[in-house]
Amino acid sequence: MSPQGFPRTLRLLSAGDFRYVFAQADLKIHAKGMLVLARFNRCGHARIGLVAGKKNVKLAVERNRFKRLARESFRLRQEKLPTVDVVLLARRGVDDMDNAMLQRQLHGLWKRLQRDALRHGNTTAPAKT
Repeated sequence: MSPQGFPRTLRLLSAGDFRYVFAQADLKIHAKGMLVLARFNRCGHARIGLVAGKKNVKLAVERNRFKRLARESFRLRQEKLPTVDVVLLARRGVDDMDNAMLQRQLHGLWKRLQRDALRHGNTTAPAKT
């Protein structure tokens, strides 16, 4: 497996996986048009689940664009992320961002997630390189 692949083991797939994060999120990170909820796991790696509802992002093409860019951003940074289950929620306004701005927002979210996980006392977070 490539270190930057995106196999099923890196995704939240079942409703139970999502419930685990929604029930008691350890970290909440807000950004323009997005919200990250994260809960520490024992998998040994980060996993992601995406939520982009019709209520917040009207057009399917915009929901799909958000999810595609979020998956790619996560895939490229997965080795640097702490061992958390992440649910990334699309909020109103995410469809107004262009791709470059969305990528900058996502990059900032991952950096804040790393920092907040270290601050929260997660010892399984990788060291900064």
